[in-house]
Order: sequence, then structure tokens, then C-alpha cells
Amino acid sequence: MSNEHTATGRRKNAIAKIWAKPGSGTIRVNERDFIEYFPTLSLQNDILRPLELANSIHAYDLRVSTNGGGINGQAGALRLAISRVLIEINPELRPALKKEGLLTRDPRMKERKKSGQPGARKRFQFSKR
Repeated sequence: MSNEHTATGRRKNAIAKIWAKPGSGTIRVNERDFIEYFPTLSLQNDILRPLELANSIHAYDLRVSTNGGGINGQAGALRLAISRVLIEINPELRPALKKEGLLTRDPRMKERKKSGQPGARKRFQFSKR
């Protein structure tokens, strides 16, 4: 049996699949470097939060495939996937990650566009005369 663990995270319309194995801490997202793919520091810190809590930033090599949604949705999906893969590796981390809210799948989705109006809530301009 290989020592590679997998997990999936979702957020809005974004999906992140992750493969983790013991290593030096490299993170590759869609065959690109993690810092190149997520350029802003706030997104990087958000994604690395589960690894910080587990004290394993340089413990695992992560290979990520992500698609759908935008950059923020993909970051949220990746954060959930990392949290889930850490629990698969070490179930004792569950209480710490749960306390930080990192295991909760964010259920908020974009509301669908309704017929007879230009968006989900916006109405066409009303003309009395």
C-alpha cells in the first residue's frame, strides 16, 4: 500500500482534489507552484492555516488539482481538502481543526438567475407609463 493520501474539498463552484505524501513541504497546484497560483498573501495564509495548526508545514508534499469557480473559491476548497487529508493521515488532529472551523463545508452557493428578470434578485426596470 502506498503512503499517499487523498481528499476532496469544495467551495461555491470550485473543487480541489489533493494527494499528500510525506516530504519536504512542496505544494503544486495544477502543475504550478502554490505561490505562483495564489499570488496574494491573505489567500496563501488562509490555505496554510490547517498545516500551521497541525505543525506540519514542511512535513508533506501536496499535489493539488483544482477547477471551477474563481481564485477565492478554489482557495476555500483547497483549505477544506488540506484539512480533510490531515485528518485522514492523523485522526487526532480532528478536534483542533474542528475548533477552528476548518472542517465545515461552506454551503453558500450562487443563487440561480430567475426567468423574467436580469439576475437572481434584480428586476427589469418598471415603467408605470
